[in-house]
Amino acid sequence: MTITPTTLTRAAGVAAAAAGLIFIGVQINHPHLDASSITTTEVAIRSSLKVLMAVLALVGITGMYLHQVKQSGVLGLVGYLLLSTCYLIIMGTSFVAASVLPSIAGTDPSYVNDVLVSATEGKVIGDIGRLQYVLPVSGITYLAGGLIFGIALYRARVLARWASVLLAVGGLVSAALTLMPDAFYRLLAFPNGIAMVALGYSLWLTTRTTRTDTTAQPTAVDAPHLTAAGAE
Repeated sequence: MTITPTTLTRAAGVAAAAAGLIFIGVQINHPHLDASSITTTEVAIRSSLKVLMAVLALVGITGMYLHQVKQSGVLGLVGYLLLSTCYLIIMGTSFVAASVLPSIAGTDPSYVNDVLVSATEGKVIGDIGRLQYVLPVSGITYLAGGLIFGIALYRARVLARWASVLLAVGGLVSAALTLMPDAFYRLLAFPNGIAMVALGYSLWLTTRTTRTDTTAQPTAVDAPHLTAAGAE
């Protein structure tokens, strides 16, 4: 298989759509997180899927940014860097939730509970180390990155503009949901997830349009060559 810019762009579109679907799927009927539930197989699977989601989302937004780097300008770069930071933190914290916290839940349940409460914007009682600084950065970059990157995508006029708006305002909706109980908090993934699915499909669709436009170019018809005798 030949690797081309079109192939990579289409792959990025598929990755973005898959990330959005996973982001929504892992939140459906999500159990309450504490030192007891973190050791279950269900939570381990959900946390592992969040790691995969973050990786796919990084690939997806990278493809979106590179596909319209000229149109999105500096605003697009700032939004891309913020949103990338968010997904990198999600990748790391989800890995910790899947691989580290279950192993210490039995010996230090208070620490585990504090980490999980902090991850959902709750009040921490004990000391969770540098995670108390990392987790808020995740929330800030999620809101700011989605807003700025969404605006940049909207202004670029390359991908679906309604999905760009949803990505931008989704962070603001999420901010309101963080003040509500855990069951509502899980809904914060839906605006971002739907936007990622739509933007991923839109990115994939642009490669088909480009290819169609390229193959549809009319071929030049050679004009008959006039000889000196024929021109007389």
